[in-house]
Amino acid sequence: QVQLDESGGGLVQAGGSLRLSCAASGRTYSSYSMGWFRQAPGKEREFVASIAWSGRNTRLSDSVKGRFSISRDTTKNTLYLQMNNLKPEDTAIYYCAAEYTVNSGRLFSKPDEYSYWGQGTQVTVSS
Repeated sequence: QVQLDESGGGLVQAGGSLRLSCAASGRTYSSYSMGWFRQAPGKEREFVASIAWSGRNTRLSDSVKGRFSISRDTTKNTLYLQMNNLKPEDTAIYYCAAEYTVNSGRLFSKPDEYSYWGQGTQVTVSS
């Protein structure tokens, strides 16, 4: 089992930046592939970014490429999502997720591929 706790959300003007954090606790952190998803009101949960256990492989959705980046610090058991040049359409609740894997390079990009989820943090971008 792994527990995930997101932080760093808030209200920001368009063009601004935020960095989300996801602190993991419980089972061995480094054995998990991790990701970020978001869900806006009335919409389905949407993939944002993922990072492999090794940290060497990452994937970003087309909607955030060039603006967001994902990283992890295994010494702090923390996952990050750096969000730059934010747009009003980025407004959503952001969730981090983790899935155990023995494949150090494996990435997951679908919600049903992840077993563990945080409670989410609200990001609101004003125009």
